[in-house]
Amino acid sequence: MDRKDGATALSQEPHVLVVGGSDSSGGAGIARDIETISSIGVRSCLAVTALTVQTHDSVTEIHHSPSSLVADQMRAALQANEVAAIKIGMLATAETVFAVAAVLRENPHVPAILDPVLASTSGRALLEGGAIAIMKRDLMPLCRLITPNLIELALLVGAERAADEGGAVRQGQELLGAGAQAVLIKGGHASGSRSTDILLCRNRPPVRFDTPRLSASMRGTGCMLASAIAAHLAKAYPLEHSARKGKLFVFERLQKHAAE
Repeated sequence: MDRKDGATALSQEPHVLVVGGSDSSGGAGIARDIETISSIGVRSCLAVTALTVQTHDSVTEIHHSPSSLVADQMRAALQANEVAAIKIGMLATAETVFAVAAVLRENPHVPAILDPVLASTSGRALLEGGAIAIMKRDLMPLCRLITPNLIELALLVGAERAADEGGAVRQGQELLGAGAQAVLIKGGHASGSRSTDILLCRNRPPVRFDTPRLSASMRGTGCMLASAIAAHLAKAYPLEHSARKGKLFVFERLQKHAAE
């Protein structure tokens, strides 16, 4: 096989298109996405929305990619490869939200997973405040799944953080009513001995994915979960199976991290 034939063969393998920001520490963002997707045996291609300067403790600089550049990167990746899923993380600006939504509308056959990155672990805002409403209106309805944690969920519905599982489910159902196709509520910020993620789909009862809660903490688990789900979707698994496998992937990584 010559070099050209090899490149063609690689381009025909299923890929996940990762749309998100860089993290110079390697703990989150596209570095964590690629690591996760690769470990599941799927290839990645990229559209970089922002360059950040950060450690594991703080974000000191953010440089946004022009929204047209983000869209052009996405279109080039989709043209070059067999993109079977899209994982969306940090978008940073309203213009980039619009641009990403435009590319999704051009490719409705490719399932997109949106991890609504609104702030860093240290509290630095990673999406312009006014862009949240635009994300809800223009981007969320185009995505196969949204994966908010409890804090992000509250910000998305404009309410206080849910006090219990029932409140979280009601907020998730509000997102469904606003146009989301499916919502996976992450339970990492809840309390109790079990960590439960809840999958909400229209006209179906909630599905719970439950694991023991570990004392270990690790940056980038939200990136990991959404990327693992996207990788399994790229392998043509159904959404519920992909979400279950994603939850197990994160749990096993946290177990390994705790043992190190």
